[in-house]
Amino acid sequence: MATKSCAWPAGDPLMIRYHDEEWGEPAHDDRKLFEFLVLDAFQAGLSWRTILYRREAFRKAFAGFDARKVARFDQDRIAALMADEGIIRNGLKIKAAVINAQAFLAVQKEFGSFDRYIWQFTGGKTLQTRCRTTDDIRATSPESDAMSADLKKRGFKFVGSTICYAFMQAAGMINDHLVSCFRHRQVGRS
Repeated sequence: MATKSCAWPAGDPLMIRYHDEEWGEPAHDDRKLFEFLVLDAFQAGLSWRTILYRREAFRKAFAGFDARKVARFDQDRIAALMADEGIIRNGLKIKAAVINAQAFLAVQKEFGSFDRYIWQFTGGKTLQTRCRTTDDIRATSPESDAMSADLKKRGFKFVGSTICYAFMQAAGMINDHLVSCFRHRQVGRS
């Protein structure tokens, strides 16, 4: 008997691996959280599949998602990224990644870690949903609205509520695996 899964990976091997091993798994490592912040900002207006297939190129381009290094990217480095065919060459998003790295470091300094700051929006736990179909999954929530507003106040860019909700899903702050998916119960125990 086949294991039931969410439908969105649609038979794509890389998407299936991401779904089965990573999506919705609670992330507390600041570097991983910065990676999701960068990738979700680049996803704006695009599919996750587009970003996922360029993830390794993004990792190389953005210094292994080391916020300290990205925060120091200068105009020459930004120009080099604009010429990098492996990533999404959107000047506003590239500049936003640098600005967000700087804001990320400020949050780390204030709270001790980005993890401590970001998880406050869900009370430090994974919010459990009971979605039965993909149509049940929301694009925003009161928590993503609050996160978006606070991130914007702190100078972050490309952090609208929809992007914040996608970040929350990826980082395991909300469990949007369908109740029929084998990962729903696994993530629910995290």
